[in-house]
Amino acid sequence: MELPDYWLPQPQFTVDSSLRSAFDDLLVQALAQGPASPVAYTLAAPRWQFLCYAASQAELALHGSPDPKISLFTPRQPLDLRAFGAQNAVYAAADGIWPMFFAILNRERYPGAIMNACIRVETPDGHTSGPFYFFSISRHLIDQYPWAPGTIYLLPRKTFSPEPPFPFGEASIFTHQLASLEPVVPLAKLQVYPEDFPFLSGVRFHDDNRLEEYAQVLSQGLPWPEF
Repeated sequence: MELPDYWLPQPQFTVDSSLRSAFDDLLVQALAQGPASPVAYTLAAPRWQFLCYAASQAELALHGSPDPKISLFTPRQPLDLRAFGAQNAVYAAADGIWPMFFAILNRERYPGAIMNACIRVETPDGHTSGPFYFFSISRHLIDQYPWAPGTIYLLPRKTFSPEPPFPFGEASIFTHQLASLEPVVPLAKLQVYPEDFPFLSGVRFHDDNRLEEYAQVLSQGLPWPEF
């Protein structure tokens, strides 16, 4: 199934035995160190690869924030057009790249609406493709640089539930969004920088007054509207 070009495929990467061992060692170090300070990252592999590994292999939920000092995540009521994303909950991702967007976007200094998603597509024959990503920020930020260092928190996944799949034509869409209705204490954290985000140049822009129109575009796989 072919998606519109605003859906960005995850860059390909291979975790060989040497890299797997390095990632496992860093995870052990991070969890032993705890969340008081960010774990030192000295590996040659990009941070996003380590975070994707942590999300998929270590059964961790990942949360990105500009705030480096969160010791407890409590449920909050967000504004979201989808029912799952509009719960009073702690939100996180079962993915390593998606939460980086929230970590490096300085929304306090550069306010505006954001649109984003991370999905997998399953066709009727059972074939699964993805992850695919989508990121968009307010068009008034076109000439700004709203990016800054941020923090990825590694959270225990036991209280989190995944978003149920929903139909897209004959296919099914599975998002990487997780929600916990209970408070969550982070296990560890990692500092990330704008240059670590592999889709920095792929972020789109939108008109904040047309969010429902953009949501319809995304849900129906239509071309991205012009301003």
